[in-house]
Amino acid sequence: GEAKRLGLVGWVQNTNYGTVRGQIQGPAARVQELQEWLRKIGSPQSRISRAEFSNEKKIMVLEHKDFQIWK
Repeated sequence: GEAKRLGLVGWVQNTNYGTVRGQIQGPAARVQELQEWLRKIGSPQSRISRAEFSNEKKIMVLEHKDFQIWK
């Protein structure tokens, strides 16, 4: 998907409330690119009414090896 194309790592998961939550890690500019994509486009089946990003912080080392979609 888009996250892998941008070289980002982390995870996303659908919730029972019709929302998606997750964690994205990588270079700040790439993370911002994915945030814009998530705000405006999203995956083909998605309908986005609002996108909220929080708890942003600088990290020295990536905590994930790849990008996963958790069930």
